[in-house]
Amino acid sequence: MSNTDAADGAEEPAPDETESITVYSDYVCPFCYLGRQSLARYQETRAEPLAIDWHPFDLRAGQRGPDGEIDDTADNGKDEEYYEQARENVRRLQDEYDAEMAQELRTDVDSLPAQVVSVHVRETAPDSWLAFDEAIFAALWQDGRDIGDRAVLADIAADVEGLDPAVVDEALADDDLRDRVTDLFTAARERGVTGVPTFAYDGHAARGAVPPEQLERLVEG
Repeated sequence: MSNTDAADGAEEPAPDETESITVYSDYVCPFCYLGRQSLARYQETRAEPLAIDWHPFDLRAGQRGPDGEIDDTADNGKDEEYYEQARENVRRLQDEYDAEMAQELRTDVDSLPAQVVSVHVRETAPDSWLAFDEAIFAALWQDGRDIGDRAVLADIAADVEGLDPAVVDEALADDDLRDRVTDLFTAARERGVTGVPTFAYDGHAARGAVPPEQLERLVEG
Protein backbone atom coordinates (compact mmCIF):
# COMPACT_ATOMS: atom_id res chain seq x y z
CA MET A 1 0.00 0.00 0.00
CA SER A 2 2.19 2.78 -1.36
CA ASN A 3 2.35 5.44 -4.02
CA THR A 4 5.90 4.94 -5.27
CA ASP A 5 6.56 3.59 -8.75
CA ALA A 6 8.02 0.15 -9.49
CA ALA A 7 9.35 -1.35 -12.72
CA ASP A 8 8.30 -4.61 -14.34
CA GLY A 9 9.10 -6.22 -17.67
CA ALA A 10 5.71 -6.62 -19.33
CA GLU A 11 5.93 -7.66 -22.97
CA GLU A 12 3.88 -6.15 -25.77
CA PRO A 13 1.01 -8.38 -26.90
CA ALA A 14 1.01 -9.88 -30.39
CA PRO A 15 -1.15 -7.94 -32.86
CA ASP A 16 -3.86 -10.60 -32.93
CA GLU A 17 -4.11 -10.88 -29.14
CA THR A 18 -6.24 -8.87 -26.76
CA GLU A 19 -4.14 -6.14 -25.22
CA SER A 20 -3.53 -6.63 -21.50
CA ILE A 21 -2.29 -4.78 -18.45
CA THR A 22 -0.40 -6.63 -15.72
CA VAL A 23 -1.85 -6.13 -12.25
CA TYR A 24 -0.20 -7.25 -9.02
CA SER A 25 -2.66 -7.23 -6.13
CA ASP A 26 -3.81 -8.74 -2.84
CA TYR A 27 -7.52 -9.01 -2.09
CA VAL A 28 -7.11 -7.66 1.46
CA CYS A 29 -5.54 -4.43 0.18
CA PRO A 30 -8.20 -1.68 0.02
CA PHE A 31 -6.09 0.22 -2.48
CA CYS A 32 -6.14 -2.82 -4.78
CA TYR A 33 -9.94 -2.72 -4.68
CA LEU A 34 -9.91 1.03 -5.32
CA GLY A 35 -7.31 0.64 -8.04
CA ARG A 36 -9.63 -1.74 -9.83
CA GLN A 37 -12.37 0.88 -9.66
CA SER A 38 -9.97 3.29 -11.36
CA LEU A 39 -9.04 0.68 -13.96
CA ALA A 40 -12.73 0.07 -14.68
CA ARG A 41 -13.17 3.80 -15.30
CA TYR A 42 -10.25 3.81 -17.70
CA GLN A 43 -11.63 0.71 -19.45
CA GLU A 44 -14.86 2.60 -20.15
CA THR A 45 -12.94 5.18 -22.21
CA ARG A 46 -11.28 2.60 -24.45
CA ALA A 47 -12.56 1.47 -27.82
CA GLU A 48 -10.85 -1.91 -27.40
CA PRO A 49 -10.95 -4.14 -24.30
CA LEU A 50 -7.94 -4.35 -22.00
CA ALA A 51 -7.49 -7.74 -20.39
CA ILE A 52 -6.15 -8.10 -16.86
CA ASP A 53 -3.01 -10.21 -16.47
CA TRP A 54 -3.32 -10.79 -12.72
CA HIS A 55 -0.43 -11.74 -10.45
CA PRO A 56 -1.08 -12.44 -6.74
CA PHE A 57 0.88 -10.68 -4.03
CA ASP A 58 1.01 -11.41 -0.28
CA LEU A 59 0.89 -8.24 1.81
CA ARG A 60 1.12 -10.22 5.04
CA ALA A 61 4.05 -12.44 4.04
CA GLY A 62 6.17 -11.08 6.89
CA GLN A 63 3.64 -12.28 9.46
CA ARG A 64 3.40 -15.87 8.21
CA GLY A 65 4.86 -18.68 10.25
CA PRO A 66 6.48 -21.84 8.86
CA ASP A 67 3.06 -23.47 8.46
CA GLY A 68 1.73 -20.54 6.44
CA GLU A 69 -0.61 -19.35 9.17
CA ILE A 70 -0.60 -15.65 10.05
CA ASP A 71 0.83 -14.67 13.42
CA ASP A 72 -1.17 -11.58 14.42
CA THR A 73 1.31 -10.85 17.22
CA ALA A 74 4.22 -10.49 14.78
CA ASP A 75 5.46 -6.93 14.30
CA ASN A 76 4.53 -5.71 10.83
CA GLY A 77 6.23 -2.34 11.25
CA LYS A 78 2.95 -0.42 11.10
CA ASP A 79 1.70 1.74 13.96
CA GLU A 80 -1.66 3.43 14.58
CA GLU A 81 -0.48 6.59 12.81
CA TYR A 82 0.16 4.50 9.67
CA TYR A 83 -3.30 2.95 9.83
CA GLU A 84 -5.03 6.28 10.40
CA GLN A 85 -3.25 7.76 7.37
CA ALA A 86 -4.27 4.69 5.35
CA ARG A 87 -7.90 5.12 6.42
CA GLU A 88 -7.79 8.77 5.41
CA ASN A 89 -6.40 7.85 1.99
CA VAL A 90 -9.05 5.16 1.53
CA ARG A 91 -11.83 7.62 2.37
CA ARG A 92 -10.43 10.15 -0.10
CA LEU A 93 -10.18 7.63 -2.94
CA GLN A 94 -13.55 6.11 -2.08
CA ASP A 95 -15.12 9.52 -2.67
CA GLU A 96 -13.02 10.16 -5.76
CA TYR A 97 -13.96 6.88 -7.43
CA ASP A 98 -17.49 6.71 -5.94
CA ALA A 99 -16.67 3.25 -4.63
CA GLU A 100 -18.98 1.26 -2.38
CA MET A 101 -17.12 0.07 0.74
CA ALA A 102 -18.25 -1.52 4.00
CA GLN A 103 -14.96 -0.71 5.76
CA GLU A 104 -11.74 1.15 5.16
CA LEU A 105 -9.27 -1.51 6.35
CA ARG A 106 -9.48 -5.20 7.19
CA THR A 107 -6.47 -6.58 9.04
CA ASP A 108 -8.07 -9.76 10.40
CA VAL A 109 -8.56 -11.56 7.07
CA ASP A 110 -6.07 -13.97 5.49
CA SER A 111 -6.31 -13.65 1.71
CA LEU A 112 -4.15 -16.70 0.95
CA PRO A 113 -7.10 -19.12 0.53
CA ALA A 114 -8.83 -16.70 -1.85
CA GLN A 115 -5.65 -16.25 -3.87
CA VAL A 116 -5.08 -20.01 -4.10
CA VAL A 117 -8.63 -20.57 -5.34
CA SER A 118 -8.38 -17.62 -7.73
CA VAL A 119 -5.21 -19.02 -9.33
CA HIS A 120 -6.96 -22.40 -9.69
CA VAL A 121 -10.00 -20.78 -11.32
CA ARG A 122 -7.78 -18.82 -13.70
CA GLU A 123 -6.05 -22.03 -14.76
CA THR A 124 -9.10 -24.31 -14.99
CA ALA A 125 -11.97 -21.95 -15.88
CA PRO A 126 -10.36 -18.83 -17.38
CA ASP A 127 -13.62 -17.51 -18.83
CA SER A 128 -15.03 -17.33 -15.28
CA TRP A 129 -11.94 -15.92 -13.61
CA LEU A 130 -12.64 -12.19 -13.91
CA ALA A 131 -16.16 -12.54 -12.50
CA PHE A 132 -14.80 -14.63 -9.63
CA ASP A 133 -12.00 -12.15 -8.97
CA GLU A 134 -14.40 -9.21 -8.89
CA ALA A 135 -16.80 -11.16 -6.66
CA ILE A 136 -14.03 -11.76 -4.10
CA PHE A 137 -13.25 -8.05 -3.97
CA ALA A 138 -16.96 -7.25 -3.62
CA ALA A 139 -17.51 -9.85 -0.90
CA LEU A 140 -14.77 -8.35 1.26
CA TRP A 141 -14.99 -4.64 0.57
CA GLN A 142 -18.69 -4.19 -0.19
CA ASP A 143 -20.23 -6.90 2.00
CA GLY A 144 -17.62 -7.20 4.75
CA ARG A 145 -17.31 -11.00 4.42
CA ASP A 146 -14.27 -13.05 5.43
CA ILE A 147 -12.76 -14.24 2.15
CA GLY A 148 -10.34 -16.42 4.08
CA ASP A 149 -13.25 -18.68 5.00
CA ARG A 150 -13.78 -21.78 2.84
CA ALA A 151 -17.57 -21.58 3.05
CA VAL A 152 -17.57 -17.93 1.98
CA LEU A 153 -15.41 -18.76 -1.03
CA ALA A 154 -17.76 -21.61 -1.97
CA ASP A 155 -20.72 -19.20 -1.79
CA ILE A 156 -18.88 -16.77 -4.05
CA ALA A 157 -18.04 -19.52 -6.55
CA ALA A 158 -21.65 -20.73 -6.56
CA ASP A 159 -22.80 -17.32 -7.78
CA VAL A 160 -20.33 -17.15 -10.67
CA GLU A 161 -21.54 -18.47 -13.99
CA GLY A 162 -19.55 -21.47 -15.16
CA LEU A 163 -18.11 -22.35 -11.75
CA ASP A 164 -18.84 -25.31 -9.52
CA PRO A 165 -18.44 -24.51 -5.78
CA ALA A 166 -16.40 -27.71 -5.54
CA VAL A 167 -13.56 -25.76 -7.16
CA VAL A 168 -12.85 -24.28 -3.72
CA ASP A 169 -12.25 -27.63 -2.00
CA GLU A 170 -10.22 -28.83 -4.99
CA ALA A 171 -7.92 -25.82 -4.79
CA LEU A 172 -7.50 -25.73 -1.02
CA ALA A 173 -6.73 -29.46 -0.87
CA ASP A 174 -3.92 -29.11 -3.42
CA ASP A 175 -0.64 -28.60 -1.57
CA ASP A 176 1.30 -28.29 -4.84
CA LEU A 177 -0.99 -25.47 -5.93
CA ARG A 178 -0.45 -23.67 -2.63
CA ASP A 179 3.31 -23.99 -3.11
CA ARG A 180 3.02 -22.59 -6.64
CA VAL A 181 1.05 -19.61 -5.37
CA THR A 182 3.73 -18.99 -2.76
CA ASP A 183 6.28 -19.11 -5.58
CA LEU A 184 4.25 -16.48 -7.44
CA PHE A 185 4.49 -14.23 -4.38
CA THR A 186 8.26 -14.67 -4.42
CA ALA A 187 8.45 -14.07 -8.16
CA ALA A 188 6.60 -10.77 -7.78
CA ARG A 189 9.10 -9.51 -5.22
CA GLU A 190 12.01 -10.68 -7.35
CA ARG A 191 10.62 -8.53 -10.18
CA GLY A 192 10.82 -5.50 -7.91
CA VAL A 193 7.19 -5.38 -6.81
CA THR A 194 7.21 -4.25 -3.18
CA GLY A 195 3.67 -2.96 -2.79
CA VAL A 196 0.26 -3.21 -4.37
CA PRO A 197 -1.57 -2.49 -6.48
CA THR A 198 1.14 -2.34 -9.10
CA PHE A 199 0.06 -1.81 -12.71
CA ALA A 200 2.63 -2.72 -15.36
CA TYR A 201 2.66 -2.25 -19.12
CA ASP A 202 5.44 -2.41 -21.71
CA GLY A 203 8.29 -2.14 -19.21
CA HIS A 204 6.75 0.68 -17.19
CA ALA A 205 4.69 0.59 -14.01
CA ALA A 206 2.73 2.64 -11.54
CA ARG A 207 1.96 1.66 -7.97
CA GLY A 208 -1.02 2.68 -5.93
CA ALA A 209 -4.69 3.31 -6.67
CA VAL A 210 -3.69 5.81 -9.35
CA PRO A 211 -6.36 7.76 -11.27
CA PRO A 212 -7.68 6.60 -14.66
CA GLU A 213 -5.71 9.33 -16.41
CA GLN A 214 -2.44 7.88 -15.11
CA LEU A 215 -3.43 4.40 -16.27
CA GLU A 216 -4.17 5.88 -19.67
CA ARG A 217 -0.70 7.44 -19.79
CA LEU A 218 0.85 4.15 -18.68
CA VAL A 219 -0.81 2.20 -21.48
CA GLU A 220 -1.14 4.75 -24.25
CA GLY A 221 1.44 7.43 -23.51
